Amino acid sequence: KRDLYEGGIRVPFIAYWPGTTPADSVSNHIGYFGDLMATAADLADVPCPPGLDSVSIAPTLTGHPEQQKQHDFLYWEFYEQGSKQAVRAGKWKAVRMPMLTGKMELYNLDKDLGESKNVADQHPDLVKQLEAMMQQAHSDDPLWQPGGKAPKKQPAPGDGKSRF
Repeated sequence: KRDLYEGGIRVPFIAYWPGTTPADSVSNHIGYFGDLMATAADLADVPCPPGLDSVSIAPTLTGHPEQQKQHDFLYWEFYEQGSKQAVRAGKWKAVRMPMLTGKMELYNLDKDLGESKNVADQHPDLVKQLEAMMQQAHSDDPLWQPGGKAPKKQPAPGDGKSRF
């Protein structure tokens, strides 16, 4: 979907696992695609690779939602359409376009799931906290440059062979 508003990133996760996932159960756990790595590792009883931003949803899948760990916050960034980034912490979500330099928008998703009322001006301290989360989560990518042009003949990390 490639949009950082809820219509672009909010999707249901449906699980069917007879005898393991309780029938008719509903969870309000907020996760993202990257959580599948920790979940697969957890279910296979192997350690998840270190340093990944991934939380296992196995407790929820196996009927133990009270044991479910939560993300402190979730972060997204997309380079398309001039670049954009978003962070969600609890009921709050901040969106910034263009990435790193744009004006922050803030939404209370409990009251405004459609993200139609930007309340950033009413919560400047919260905007600063969410901006700090964006800065913490963002890492520069040497293959992405503002303006959307990748450098040519860039060696792949590790082996020095050209990939372009």
